[in-house]
Formats: sequence, structure tokens, C-alpha cells
Amino acid sequence: MDGMYIIITAALVAISCGLLGCFLILRKMAMVGDAISHAVLPGIVIAFFVSGNRETVPMLIGAGSLGVLATFLIEYFHRKGKLQTDASIGVTFTWLFALGVILISAFADKVDIDQDCVLYGEIGLIELDNWILNSGFIMGPRVFYVMLFITLLVVGFILMGYKGLYFTTFDPVYAATIGISTALWHYLLMGMVSLTTVASFEAVGAILVVAMIVVPPATAYLISEKLKPMLILTCVFGVIIALGGYYLAVWIDGSIAGAMATVAGLLFAIVFFTHRIQQLNRSKIKAQQLSEI
Repeated sequence: MDGMYIIITAALVAISCGLLGCFLILRKMAMVGDAISHAVLPGIVIAFFVSGNRETVPMLIGAGSLGVLATFLIEYFHRKGKLQTDASIGVTFTWLFALGVILISAFADKVDIDQDCVLYGEIGLIELDNWILNSGFIMGPRVFYVMLFITLLVVGFILMGYKGLYFTTFDPVYAATIGISTALWHYLLMGMVSLTTVASFEAVGAILVVAMIVVPPATAYLISEKLKPMLILTCVFGVIIALGGYYLAVWIDGSIAGAMATVAGLLFAIVFFTHRIQQLNRSKIKAQQLSEI
């Protein structure tokens, strides 16, 4: 049953991160997830200082606040400082991440937080932290229920805000003319990315979170030219990555998070080269048809 929880939790992480990643890729902001995943580190430390414990809620509030701050700074430097988006992302996440590393290293004896844990994570350990009712009944890994809630929240956000997300992603000028606030939907999307990224930390760590945000939607983008099929394919690829990564880790007796990221990369490579071969074949057929004319 532990293995099933690991697979389902990983799939929930992949689905929630991947769905939001679709919009980030289409907006050419794929690396914002990477920026947020590193920039929230000082928020985690500050939350521990304030609360004095490592409970989920204070950590989510602290890290989520830093995620929103990072998003605001990226947008501010891009619009007001006239920096390119990639430059503003680099400036923002590097110094916030460095601040978090300094806080951890300076207070290592007092704070029970390890930057390696935050960066790499290990989903195989989720069964060590169970949700236990007052009656003593064990509900299962707490992280599983956190990610289930986050996934439902992300799906609900996309379903309810599909029109706003669609127009502000593909045609922000037209969206503004019909009264849809591009700034509002931008910050709502970034807020959801921050919340999802932070919630996923506890399960898989920053590296796999970034992989889940970028790779499944990028793989789906190679296949589909429409948004709805892209969203569906992203969910399917997320489940495949969770299953394949878990059984690869069992086979090689290695890191589950690392194996899942590896499977994600392999899946992307397979789809990419298959898509490329199909493109070359279509080009050859078209060239032959033109030569016959």
C-alpha cells in the first residue's frame, strides 16, 4: 500500500504542476516555476522562526508569501526596469535563494531544516508522516491529502477561470479590450503556481517540482496544437511518469524522485524524436507531390 500512496501522490504532483505549467509554457514563462521553487527557501526558514515548528500550514504561508513576492518582483523588474523576462527571473530567484541558504547555514544548529532536503526531497519517505485521527486511526500519509487538496484546487481554478486564462494567454490585447484584466489573471496564475510549488516541496523537492512543471506540458505541446487536448495529455503523461519512475527506482534500487525525473526526460525524448520523424516524413511526401506537379 505504501507503493500505491507514493505513485498516487507523485501523479497528483505531476498533474497539479503540469496543468499550471501548460499556461506557463504558452506564456513563455516556463522557468518561473524554477524561480519560485528556489525563491521560497527564505520563506520556509522565516516561517520556522515565527512558528517555532515545521507544521505544514506555517510552512505553506511563509513559502507561499515569498513565492508571491518573487512573482511580483519578476514582473516589476520586467515592466519597470525594462529587463527581459529571463533576466528578471535570474536576478530575483538567485538572491532570494542565496538569502535562504545563508539563513539555513547561519542557524544550522537551531533550525531543523536542511537545504538538501528542500532541493532534492524523497517521496519514498512520505509514509513516515501519517495523518492520525484522535481515535488513533491512521488515514495514510499526510502529504497525500495535501496534494489531493491542491490538485482539486488547481483543477477547479482552471475550470472556473478557463476563459480568463485562455484569452490572457493567447491574446492579452484582445482580453484587455473585452474587459478581462490581464494583470489580475497573471497574479492569480502565479499565486496558484506558488501555492502548488510549495505544497509539492514536501513530497518531491524542488528539482522534481520543476521537472513536473515543465516536462509533461512541454511533451504534450509537441503533440497537440490546442489547449484542452494539451491539458489532458499533460495529465496522462504525469501519471505515466509517476508509474514509470516508481518502478524504475524499485528496479535500480535508487532515488524515486530522481527516477521520475529521468522517466520524464526519456518520455520527452521519445515524443520529440517521434514527432521529428513524422515531420520529416511529411516534408518528404510534400516534396514528392510538388515534384510530380
